Amino acid sequence: QVQLVESGGGLVEAGGSLRLSCAASRRTSSFAVMGWFRQAPGKDREFVATIWRDGRIYYANFVKGRFTISRDNARNTVYLQMNSLKPEDTAVYYCAERDRSTGPYDYWGQGTQVTVSS
Repeated sequence: QVQLVESGGGLVEAGGSLRLSCAASRRTSSFAVMGWFRQAPGKDREFVATIWRDGRIYYANFVKGRFTISRDNARNTVYLQMNSLKPEDTAVYYCAERDRSTGPYDYWGQGTQVTVSS
């Protein structure tokens, strides 16, 4: 069993920044992939960013140049730095991990709310 605990969400004005954290109960270096996803009201959950064990990083097109995913294996934590936030970034943000390079994610956090006011 792996526990993932997100934090760092909140209310911010458009153009502002937030840094989300995802603390894992197991060594992050053991995960094949860790990712951030988000779900806005009335919408499906969508991919935001992933970071792989070998260092590869992928972003959704709508966050490129604004968001940065990073990992601190010493702290077993993955971060999502979000800059130039827009009202459409408002959502619950979830982190997830996958032990294998393919297939569904194995564990999810409970989510943290991000609200961007215009």
